[in-house]
Amino acid sequence: MNKSLFRSTLSAHKLAFFLVAAAVTTATGAVLLTPGTGVSATSPTRASFVNPTDIKFKIQDGSKQIIHVPDAAETVMHKITIKPAVTNNGIVGSTGWHSHPGPVVVLIESGTMSFYDADDPTCTVRTYTAGQAFIDSGQGHAHIARNEGSVDLVLAATYFDVPPGGLFRLDAVNPETCSF
Repeated sequence: MNKSLFRSTLSAHKLAFFLVAAAVTTATGAVLLTPGTGVSATSPTRASFVNPTDIKFKIQDGSKQIIHVPDAAETVMHKITIKPAVTNNGIVGSTGWHSHPGPVVVLIESGTMSFYDADDPTCTVRTYTAGQAFIDSGQGHAHIARNEGSVDLVLAATYFDVPPGGLFRLDAVNPETCSF
């Protein structure tokens, strides 16, 4: 076999291998991860603190929870809109199951958010309405936000402790604790 034919055969085999690997990865990811539906967002705004910044959130929801970010790194902000089923072809708009690298401050601008924790075996909903805010602890805490209402859900989110240039939303597998 001449060298030119050998190289093109080898290249074709490499290409075929990578295409099959990409297809398997894509198919597996589609089965395991839960992307959002009916969600749109503004382009994220990113910035780094000029001085070293240490942030602590103290949340008292029956028990005191302290979320500590010793080096806030990069901060990201953006606005998210989640469509209700009535304007999303009958499909309840949701973020899909996901987590964040650090804590997130969420402000509900309009609509009603139904929030579910992946680690809650009873799939108990926490509801947030326009004018309310809450802190998601991030740091691997998987959850899903759904718009089970009849109007657009609009929220503003500020993500802390994002790796510089890194992802602020990390897809998660469906924990199968909820029936939706």
